[in-house]
Amino acid sequence: MNTWYNTQKKAPWSPPSYVFGIIWPILYLLMTISVLLVLFNKKCYPYCRPITFFILQLILNLFWTTVFFQLQQPLIALIMIVLIIGITAYTALQFYPYSKVASLLLVPYLLWLCVAFSLNGYIVLYN
Repeated sequence: MNTWYNTQKKAPWSPPSYVFGIIWPILYLLMTISVLLVLFNKKCYPYCRPITFFILQLILNLFWTTVFFQLQQPLIALIMIVLIIGITAYTALQFYPYSKVASLLLVPYLLWLCVAFSLNGYIVLYN
């Protein structure tokens, strides 16, 4: 973790840092299974539009870490989380006709994004 983050006032509900190391690999596994279920569905062959939205939210997710921790821009990161939540929810809805399971596998990720939104928002408001 970087020094800047450690100096920020964090939400009282912030989980210990080791929790992030447990949660994210699980979420990435669920996300991978989700996107593969759609990609390998014959209705998606050779490619379908919902995959584009999945890739877009994934790119934003990966850039969020840089914006928040390296660039130390929690407000921009908060805006990014709102976009990630919106695009991921849309992706889940778009995945549903291809695979109900794929759609549902994104729900834990969406819930965790809501937690991340609240933690990020707290930092924006109280620092």
